[in-house]
Amino acid sequence: MFWVSTKRIFRSGYINFKRNGIVSLASVLMMTITLCVLASLIFLQAALDFSLGQIKDNVDITVYFSTSASESKILSLKNTIEKLPEVAATEYIEREQSLALFKERHANDFLTLQALDELDDNPLGATLTIKAKDPSQYETISNLLDGESDLAKENASIIDRINYHQNKVVIDRLNGLVAGTERLGVAITIALALVSMLITFITIRLTIYIAREEISVMRLVGAANRYINGPFIVEGIICGVIAAALTMLIYWPVTYVLHDTLVGFLGIDLFDYFTSNLFQLFGLLLLTGVIMSSIASSIAVRRYLRK
Repeated sequence: MFWVSTKRIFRSGYINFKRNGIVSLASVLMMTITLCVLASLIFLQAALDFSLGQIKDNVDITVYFSTSASESKILSLKNTIEKLPEVAATEYIEREQSLALFKERHANDFLTLQALDELDDNPLGATLTIKAKDPSQYETISNLLDGESDLAKENASIIDRINYHQNKVVIDRLNGLVAGTERLGVAITIALALVSMLITFITIRLTIYIAREEISVMRLVGAANRYINGPFIVEGIICGVIAAALTMLIYWPVTYVLHDTLVGFLGIDLFDYFTSNLFQLFGLLLLTGVIMSSIASSIAVRRYLRK
C-alpha cells in the first residue's frame, strides 16, 4: 500500500509539473539562477584558495648560518627542525651553492663580482629555508630557533640570523587575509542562500496558489496531508533536478570559452577544475536544488493545509 501511494504521489507531481507549463518553467529558471549563483561562489572560493595557496608557497623563513658553522651541526639542526609538527618542508643550501646563487643573481653587477673575487674565502654561510604547514606557525618556529628555548641555546653558535622579523609584516597580512577571506566567504554564502531560498519559496508558492482550489477539494474528500503535500514536493524535486542539469550545461561552455581569460585573471584553470570535479559539482548542485525546492514546497503548502 505504501509503495502504491508513493507511486501515485510521484505520478501526480509529474503530471502537475507538465500541466503547469509556464509556472513550472519559471520555477526551473529561478532555481537555475539560484544554482548558478551557488556555482559561481564555488568557483570564486576555488580561485581564492588557489591564490592564497600560491601566496603561502612564496612565504617562508630562512635561517642564515655563520661561516664557521660545521656542516654536521647544520644537518643535525635540519633533521631536528624537520621533525617539528609545524614544519612542512625544508631546503638546505650549503656555502658553495649559496655563493654560486649569489653570483647568478648579480651576474650584471661587475663591481660586486670583482669584490668577491678579491676575497680569500667565501663570505657567505649556508642557509636553511623553512616552510610551515600554516602561516600562523612561523612565529612559533622562529621563537624555537631564536628565543630562550633549549633548541635556540644549543645552536646559538652556528646561527647567524633568522629573517622572520623581516617577513613578519607579510606573514601577518597573509594570516589576516586568510581569516578575512574565510569569514567573507561564509557570510556571502549564507546571505545568498537565504535570498535564493526566499526567491524559490515565492516562485513555488505561486504554483501552489494556482492549485489552491484543488487542495481545498482534496481536503474536503479527506485526503491525507502527505498525499496533498507530496505532489508539490515532487514538483520541487523535478525543478531542482532540471535546474542542476541546466546549470552544469551553462558552465561547461562558459568555463571553456573563458579558459585563457580566467587563467590570466584568477591564476586558476576553472575549466580543468570544472571537469576534474564534474560529478562532485553536479551532486552538490543537485542536492542543493532538491533540498531547497522540497523545503520551499513543504513550507508554502502548509498555509493551505492549516485552513
